[in-house]
Amino acid sequence: MSDHKTTHFGYQAVAEAEKAERVRGVFDSVATRYDLMNDLMSLGIHRLWKRFAVQLTGVRAGQRVLDLASGTGDLAARLAGLVGPEGTVVMSDINAAMLSRGRDRMLDDGRAGTVRYAQLDAEALPFPDGSFDCVTIGFGLRNVTHKERALAEMHRVLRPGGRALVLEFSHPTTAPLKAAYDLYSFQVLPRLGRLVASDEASYRYLAESIRMHPDQQTLKAMMEAAGFERCDVHNLTGGVVAVHRGFRL
Repeated sequence: MSDHKTTHFGYQAVAEAEKAERVRGVFDSVATRYDLMNDLMSLGIHRLWKRFAVQLTGVRAGQRVLDLASGTGDLAARLAGLVGPEGTVVMSDINAAMLSRGRDRMLDDGRAGTVRYAQLDAEALPFPDGSFDCVTIGFGLRNVTHKERALAEMHRVLRPGGRALVLEFSHPTTAPLKAAYDLYSFQVLPRLGRLVASDEASYRYLAESIRMHPDQQTLKAMMEAAGFERCDVHNLTGGVVAVHRGFRL
């Protein structure tokens, strides 16, 4: 019998060592059309979800913020506006193609002085304990192989009084919405990916990865197990998306 541990990549069982590389391949494939697809998939509502999450951070001028799985920088750009020139936002991603697009966007937006960039693995953050006032991760935790490790690392790098926010697709709270969401996710979304990004498989993985992600209460319990206190959950669009927040006290 093999000793290799497995995890899920969408609905597939794969070796743990393979998942990060497969996820990297997905985002290499979709990087050039990522922002356009986000707008099309959510009818632009993703911007409201992100705005709400940033409001929950309570970030103020002069603070230090780590944004994990930054992608093309939607959260990081908003956070940079809050911390101002006296603060710092570290924009990070495991995927070089996504981080490069995000960096180009920040330069175009004139945010270069406030934002720093780091290609890193959320499971092993290269920062000392207590380095940040806030840590955020938007639509990235579901792609992490060992979510409990990433949550523990987020807790570790927060200073006392700091907070972490996880913005992620979640589980609809009503049966009719769940049925409609399933139909959209598995019938419409892959076709949209094929037509717009020439990549049906990556968007099928997206739908599957959402279904495999822990539900609201399970993720809250995982955050508490990682050491976070005063955890709360904010359902958006009927639970299609949720913001989880926890504090290091």
